[in-house]
Amino acid sequence: MQRVIVTDHARRRLYNLRQDRISVVDIETAAHEIPGHIPTATRFRGFVARSGRVFDLVIKDIATGRLVITIIGK
Repeated sequence: MQRVIVTDHARRRLYNLRQDRISVVDIETAAHEIPGHIPTATRFRGFVARSGRVFDLVIKDIATGRLVITIIGK
């Protein structure tokens, strides 16, 4: 299983109202669900947190793992 790295920017966004009720565990689970290799930053839509909140992820694969650049809550 590939390592998931959540940036400081993404962690700070979790405190915003728009990303309320989305946890780091939800983000890591969603990042593991995406198959294949992602060479450039790409937005993936429609993930659902355990709380029911829908969110998008911007992800890129780097040498040390899968980098979560930001989270966009709906």
